[in-house]
Amino acid sequence: MPALDRWNKIEAQLDPAWDVVSLSFVPEDAKAMSRAAGVLAPLGPGRSGKELRFQVARSGAGPDRLENLLGRLDRNRVWGELTLVDAHVAEPVEAEAAPVLVNGERPLVEQWDEEVAKLPPGWRDLLVVLELDSTDFIAQAALVGAPLNPARVPGEIALRFRVARGGLVGYGAADGMARRCLERMDAVGVTGRLRVVDALSETDNVSTLGPVWRIAGRSV
Repeated sequence: MPALDRWNKIEAQLDPAWDVVSLSFVPEDAKAMSRAAGVLAPLGPGRSGKELRFQVARSGAGPDRLENLLGRLDRNRVWGELTLVDAHVAEPVEAEAAPVLVNGERPLVEQWDEEVAKLPPGWRDLLVVLELDSTDFIAQAALVGAPLNPARVPGEIALRFRVARGGLVGYGAADGMARRCLERMDAVGVTGRLRVVDALSETDNVSTLGPVWRIAGRSV
């Protein structure tokens, strides 16, 4: 079955509140693997054995980009099997529920909006750090912020994640997804300080999946 048709069937069976999906594409042979990896490169697929795995966020232009790339696979006659690995469903948050905050901390989403407002109009990629007020918040923040793929900052009570504007190219969560995850953290009472460590503008990812930051000799 063509990849795009298979995706349409998968999407029709998803929970209407789906937020992020993990998909697997298994090309029919080794030659198709190389071609499929090239076409799907904007999704940042990871290769494991004979399959390519990648995630797609519903926010921003995620679904449209996926359909365009799967359509390109079909037009190029790159055949294989597309399957659903996992689907994350957004937890409903009551609109009237105010964030549970302590010590007068500002909501994380408010800090996010302030940080974004400082950025130049052409920003494309961000490296963001969330310094948490307690180790008790690490598991909560990582859970509700799973679509951000947050990583622990060595030696600190902090999480680090990347944001790609619109989620159109490169690594990182879409900016809309980042804001939504921070709203969820506010709703469960996670507090801390958010800061944009570095921002890149008007980047052109030629033959790459996006910029790489190196901190203490390690890629992040």
